[in-house]
Amino acid sequence: MYVYILTNSGRTVLYIGVTNDLTRRLYEHRSANGDVSKFTGRYQADLLVYFELLPDTTQAIAREKQLKGWTRAKKNALINTSNPDWTDIDLEKWEG
Repeated sequence: MYVYILTNSGRTVLYIGVTNDLTRRLYEHRSANGDVSKFTGRYQADLLVYFELLPDTTQAIAREKQLKGWTRAKKNALINTSNPDWTDIDLEKWEG
């Protein structure tokens, strides 16, 4: 299971989600870009800037809730630890 953080091109919005298939979920978010009925579409949050792999659904949901409760400053610091330039992570090239 994955917990992930998306942002928009201006880095002004953060979206935190959980999924068992990160590639598929990114495709879904990017396909909804501009769809105002969806948070990521409305704010064009389609850049993957952070993710974690967790062993099971229970831990992933708990981590998602934890991150959602953090301040923006703390979320920014978390992203900066592994992606200081906030570049869109390409899962096909990722070697982590």
